[in-house]
Amino acid sequence: MNLWKHTLLGLVAALSMSNVNAAPVELDRVAIIVNGGVILQSDIDSALKTVKVNASSNDQSLPEESVLRDQVREKLIIDTLQQQEAERIGVRIDDARLNDAIGNIAKQNNQTLEQLQASVSAQGLTYAEFREQVRKEMSVSEARNAMVRRRINILPAEVDTLAELLAQETNATVQYKISHIQLRFNDNQDKTQLEKQANELVEQLNSGADFSKMAYSYSKGPKALEGGNWGWMRKEEMPTIFADQIKMQNKGSIIGPFRSGVGFHILKIDDVKGLETVAVTEVNTRHILIKPTIILSDEGAKKQLEGFIEQIKAGKANFGDLAQQYSQDPGSAAQHGELGYQTPDLYVPEFKHQVETLPVGQISEPFKTVHGWHIVEVLDRREVDRTDSALKNKAYGILFNRKFNEEAGAWIQELRASAFVEELKGDQDEN
Repeated sequence: MNLWKHTLLGLVAALSMSNVNAAPVELDRVAIIVNGGVILQSDIDSALKTVKVNASSNDQSLPEESVLRDQVREKLIIDTLQQQEAERIGVRIDDARLNDAIGNIAKQNNQTLEQLQASVSAQGLTYAEFREQVRKEMSVSEARNAMVRRRINILPAEVDTLAELLAQETNATVQYKISHIQLRFNDNQDKTQLEKQANELVEQLNSGADFSKMAYSYSKGPKALEGGNWGWMRKEEMPTIFADQIKMQNKGSIIGPFRSGVGFHILKIDDVKGLETVAVTEVNTRHILIKPTIILSDEGAKKQLEGFIEQIKAGKANFGDLAQQYSQDPGSAAQHGELGYQTPDLYVPEFKHQVETLPVGQISEPFKTVHGWHIVEVLDRREVDRTDSALKNKAYGILFNRKFNEEAGAWIQELRASAFVEELKGDQDEN
């Protein structure tokens, strides 16, 4: 989630206000102590000016000065705490990612990079200062994302329930072309044997057997002599036992066997109209994770991974064996470092960048994420039709966003409650 982007869009304007009406001032002083850091009086004054100018340009009314100053101080305290948390967990924004972010800011403001640099400079801010402000905002956002994600628990039942509600809206216009095989119960027949036959037919169908031929040969349903073909129907037009089984599956899906009062049924989705298809790229990767400790520094972790790369390239060691022996990601280490086929969006930004850009079969240089130091190898890529899971993905995204906003607020409150904050006298009396 690139939750920092919305903040960055207004960053040019906000930063430009920090030098409004610049004039000689007295030496700066510490206004607030926050854990091991400080907020300067100039920070408060600049932020206050920014709020006032932005409010004026947007014709917004503001509360009285003392209330506004309190709000500004609290905002700076929260920002400082989040920055400290980013430093604590080792978030680092490299120049490549920073350049991409600044390029996006320029694009959103309909500017070239040169025009953005000029507008920053025209407001009395150096481009280097601007870059570091963007880097800081990105690191804070990434730390918040990493910490809050760990607090979010979404149950499969929640996703299914919301997906069903979304499906009801979507199904109003979706049409399915379906085929059907019915294996009918006979008097004194062993129902277990009929179920076994149904399962065997499904295995053959999933292996490529022709559905219409199977329907002619085995089906006792009303469309058996048409090869089981029911044609195009919306769910509301189908028999209830069909509609209950169709959950936004994609073209070619075999559904069943499922049981009714008359026997066992097998459906095939021959085609779909009105349902947006979703294709995604999945990447199969393996990695080795080394976590820095009090004893093992960042540099030491990096050198250890560089040593692994040299051993692999020299043919003295195998990536999978090294992962199983040394990787500190227990889940993947047991699988020789393999993470399986996943969409890159599931990974933290640095890891996502590597798996998206590495050629198949190439091992990355060591890189750091909030989890530690990694090397990663891309084993394979594949295109996957995810139409059948698109609604569940959408439902998950909706639930995640809801819970993220709730948990982010709780996390910030906890940071604030556990912090040492001392506001020094003098700030309240200044304008």
